[in-house]
Amino acid sequence: MKKLRVMMLVHPEMEPLDHLTDPKATEYIKRETEIDVKRALLKLGHDVRVVTVHDELRPIRKTINDWQPHIAFNLLEDFAGDGALDYYVVSYLDMASLPFTGCNPRGMMLARDKALSKKILHYHRIKVPEFRIFPYGKRIKTAKLKGLPYPLIVKSNIEQGSVGISQASFVSNEKELLRRIEQLHEMTHGDAIVEQYIDGRELYAGVVGNDRLEVLPIRELRFDDKASLEQRIATYNVKWNDKYRKKIGFKYDYAKDMKNGLKTKLDNLSKRIYRKLMLTGYARLDLRMDKSGDVYVLEANPNAAITHDDELALAAKKAGYKYEKLIDRVLQLGLKAGRA
Repeated sequence: MKKLRVMMLVHPEMEPLDHLTDPKATEYIKRETEIDVKRALLKLGHDVRVVTVHDELRPIRKTINDWQPHIAFNLLEDFAGDGALDYYVVSYLDMASLPFTGCNPRGMMLARDKALSKKILHYHRIKVPEFRIFPYGKRIKTAKLKGLPYPLIVKSNIEQGSVGISQASFVSNEKELLRRIEQLHEMTHGDAIVEQYIDGRELYAGVVGNDRLEVLPIRELRFDDKASLEQRIATYNVKWNDKYRKKIGFKYDYAKDMKNGLKTKLDNLSKRIYRKLMLTGYARLDLRMDKSGDVYVLEANPNAAITHDDELALAAKKAGYKYEKLIDRVLQLGLKAGRA
């Protein structure tokens, strides 16, 4: 394996400080992804230089000029606190002819906008929930509220990681809908997407690759049998709070009951979604399968969370990838894309 100079791009508050060694400490947990990736890169024998990025590109340019890295390992999720600008940094790396890990700028832009990605998928006859957009700062017209297929889920059009999603995101009538849209606008200062609630299994497909794609073993969020419809959603607490998830009886696990060609169906669908949204590197696709077996795309997440115990890494582990091997695979894909 060739020894590489790897520039890790991280947010300032996520810098993987070497003195953090207690995995139960708050500051360690906050930076767990960055710590995991840095350790894996060092174990693989690479030189690593951490570069923190907030609202200017100068640190990246200086590191490129002074150190001449072979590749950037991109762990940024926003620029200057704006998630809609995350792909601008990758665009800069592209213009600087520096290979980078994860998704290309176009794929990031298409997937970040949930409404745009759903329109593209719908055009290609891939099922998505019925949806409408309610722009931030604009008065809601009465006509736009007619014919909505209740119950609905209200969430941010661009935020990821279930930000802004709670039990209150599930609405059953116009009064609840208007109240939740107003709350979401206040929380995110961004557009709200209101989409049809799909009752069924919540499935996660990890996809790795650029041209030749590998769909990892499917993961699933299993709901408690006694949970009501409004509880059967992946809220922020469900996604990030282990104690809360255990308390309500929800569990992330490998999907079972993959009979009658279901795994092949999901693999083929996942590859289609990945290609239609022009994704590269690695991504996690969030799917819902209703009781009739129809599969709907909730959203696509390029550069998905890649901590050792996140859904993508656990799916990769099931496929035979130790964590360091997964990180190496991500690196190699970035290098190959950079040479294309």
